[in-house]
Amino acid sequence: MKPPALSFHKKPSEMSRRDFLKSGGAVATITLAQGVTLMAFGGQAGAMADPGKRWGLLIDVGKCTSDCTACVTACSTENGWQDTGHPETDAQWIRKVDLVDDATGHELSLPMMCQHCDDAPCIDVCPTTASFKRADGIVLVDKHICIGCRYCMMACPYKARSFVHEPVRGQKTYAPRGQGTVESCTLCVHRVDRGDSPACVEACGKTGNGAMMFGDLMDPESQISQALLNYPSLALRDDLGLRPGVRYQNL
Repeated sequence: MKPPALSFHKKPSEMSRRDFLKSGGAVATITLAQGVTLMAFGGQAGAMADPGKRWGLLIDVGKCTSDCTACVTACSTENGWQDTGHPETDAQWIRKVDLVDDATGHELSLPMMCQHCDDAPCIDVCPTTASFKRADGIVLVDKHICIGCRYCMMACPYKARSFVHEPVRGQKTYAPRGQGTVESCTLCVHRVDRGDSPACVEACGKTGNGAMMFGDLMDPESQISQALLNYPSLALRDDLGLRPGVRYQNL
């Protein structure tokens, strides 16, 4: 008997918040590099999504060490953002978080990124519907209609979104960025749509500690579904009922 696939209900995002724009309450200035279009996330990426899939990550914290930043480096290189050592203004599509148990002194290190929630609060508070979820569960930002209000940043319990303060440099045509907009992990949607794993997962397997697993959570036969079935895991802030697409083992 086959184990059941994980069940993720579909919640349509509210589409009636454009009145905020009519009031003139906020304006975003978007600056793009030559040859880069923001339409990639709002158009092509959404059109290619398969509603029969629910992409997700499983991260084994027991294999993740504080001295390894392979996932962060790979994400930065792949998507064209830079960490200049100023977390208050730098883009942080993925970051390492170190945890210490006060009672025992035991230390843990884990990668933190957008958790691609099924019931994403960033989508609920977005006044222009720029924050949206693809049919396959990947949460993105349509930069064409992002006004830079940063409500989504305040709503995200994982602090997974960043505001682009400075003009972008070295931009990738497949990973649109824009000054005055909000951005976060896209699960390397351009790679997923061509059948590859996100850059962080690939790097973790090749030059890291093999702590990250990517796959279809709705397929009971997938490696990630089998791992979730056979070993305990948890979602960060599971008490909020957001049903993230990212889960952690040995945390």
